[in-house]
Amino acid sequence: MDKVHVYDHPVTPRTNTEKQAVINRLKRIEGQVRGIQKMVEEDRYCIDVLVQISAIHAALKKVGYSVTERHLKHCVSHAVQSGEGNDAVEELIEVMKHFSK
Repeated sequence: MDKVHVYDHPVTPRTNTEKQAVINRLKRIEGQVRGIQKMVEEDRYCIDVLVQISAIHAALKKVGYSVTERHLKHCVSHAVQSGEGNDAVEELIEVMKHFSK
């Protein structure tokens, strides 16, 4: 059964600047992943690979927090003002449970 979302798109569309900032971060992360692939191909020291994996994990969390912050300021705020706050908060709590694993 598909999960019903409060909204299927942002209440306030992301600006081009916001989109580009997230895309740029994700492209950097993509480059880091390629770097780890190369490290494994070159049989680099395990600790060096693990340090890079940790850096990617931190970078992804930062992107996630950025998207979460925007979601709270726009989508959840709008839902609260329109009387759908409980659903929006519950939806976010469920996602954050997965995010924090």
